[in-house]
Amino acid sequence: MAIKAWFTEENDQDKRLPHHCNPQEFVSPHHLADIGVLYWHLNPKNYENDEELLKIRQDRGYNYMDMLDLCPEKVENYEQKLRNFYTEHIHANEEIRYCLKGNGYFDVRDKDDRWIRIWIRPGDLIILPAGIYHRFTLDTSNYIKLMRLFLGEPVWTAHNRPQDNHPSRREYIKNFTSKVGVGSPLEAH
Repeated sequence: MAIKAWFTEENDQDKRLPHHCNPQEFVSPHHLADIGVLYWHLNPKNYENDEELLKIRQDRGYNYMDMLDLCPEKVENYEQKLRNFYTEHIHANEEIRYCLKGNGYFDVRDKDDRWIRIWIRPGDLIILPAGIYHRFTLDTSNYIKLMRLFLGEPVWTAHNRPQDNHPSRREYIKNFTSKVGVGSPLEAH
């Protein structure tokens, strides 16, 4: 199963809807890789013994892991958390998320500052590079269970836009937005 991603339209509709442009404009895994977003599809039913997940973690140095069940029944201040996640921001480190159950959307900015909506479903593992402007929301199912992976101790600090002088943003600009064809979807699948 391939990742589904598309350009979005900004409007006042429920943020949990797909927000396709009219006409719809889908985005390829190669385009995502060009802006630094990597993707794998794994078996979410076997995450505890998945050799491919173990290899990704070892190869990329992800030595810390936790789980997040995101739904109204399990998260204190649920609505406020979702508003925070949906505020456009960057992180100083990669954001690594593996969807085990449910669905959600990661929106990322491309080189032309257009929003790309990435629909993550069970089995989808994505890596957002440090410094990429992004946001997150659930879809209309209102539920997702995510594995969060980190290099070292977890850091959840979000730096809300504008952050063009933040070191991770400057590094991102240098590595991904000034070059064409950077990254390879062959590294991931």
